[in-house]
Amino acid sequence: MSYLSPSFSILRRIILAAAVLPLAACNTIVMSPFGDIAKQQSQLIVVAVSLMLLIVVPVIVLTLWFAWYYRRANQNAVYTPEWDHSTRLEFVIWGAPLLIIIVLGTITWISTHKLDPYRPLERIDATRPLAEGVKPLVVEVVALDWKWLFVYPELGIATVNELAAPVDRPIEFKITSSTVMNSFYIPALAGQIYAMPGMQTKLHGVINTAGAYDGFSANYSGEGFSKMRFKFLGLSPANFDQWVEATKSSGNLLGRTEYLKLEKPSVAEPVRRFASVDAGLYQAILNRCVDSSKMCMDQMMSIDATGGSGKGGIDGLSAKPWRDTQRTFVAALCTPANPYGNTLLAESSQP
Repeated sequence: MSYLSPSFSILRRIILAAAVLPLAACNTIVMSPFGDIAKQQSQLIVVAVSLMLLIVVPVIVLTLWFAWYYRRANQNAVYTPEWDHSTRLEFVIWGAPLLIIIVLGTITWISTHKLDPYRPLERIDATRPLAEGVKPLVVEVVALDWKWLFVYPELGIATVNELAAPVDRPIEFKITSSTVMNSFYIPALAGQIYAMPGMQTKLHGVINTAGAYDGFSANYSGEGFSKMRFKFLGLSPANFDQWVEATKSSGNLLGRTEYLKLEKPSVAEPVRRFASVDAGLYQAILNRCVDSSKMCMDQMMSIDATGGSGKGGIDGLSAKPWRDTQRTFVAALCTPANPYGNTLLAESSQP
């Protein structure tokens, strides 16, 4: 019967864990993407980590070396308890990290502006600038519970849980959410960006290699979050045209009534295609007024910008100061014929 010492058993476990660890990184899409923006972001990660390792690695090596060299058994190590300062050593200790911080700060400043998700693309890839006059493919993205809606306003079509774009053509995403905050992320294409209700964020990207790539929500949003996934199809121009025609031949319509049904929470929703879309649907979703009985946010903000028509506008619209015994309250009527509530009803009351 063989006996292994506890230290050897621990060492063996560490070696086995180290051997298995690389398997956790089999899918290296973040570091080996297929879109120019994502490639630049991966290069930025490599550069930043490499610069930080210039400090981290020597510190770790020196820590281990000092522990070994100044061990009790080494009688040749010089012991100098009165030593407390070295100008050269201080210069290295503070100068090297400061230099790294300056370089990292410069790279961060440049990259923050260069890779701004709101900034239109200036190139297709590292060797091809964007030709003059090329317009991006506009895609309006809506994060639903728990699925994704993609509207192509220029093509008049929409899809659920399926996104397609031609290879080497810039894409401009306009992103919002129906209820809670989510995160739109296609690792092969570009970095993630949040989708928030009542707000619009943007993302520009381009896919350089044809293929089917994973897209998902990178922000927890409730029960069906783990199934909130979709496929992003990078297609040749000819195949993209075929995909558009196939979508238009589906015969499905997406109006406000259909959207209100689609908006209801569902998990693992299958791919759906819509041959036509209500022209003002995305703006209604963004302004939270798909239900026509509700006032749109932009209309409400327009009223607020002109002084308001409710309690918030009393000071500006009241005939007497707020602290007078006589107060004037102002109400607004919003009707289809008068959506901005310009009809004001003044009513006096005693406090």
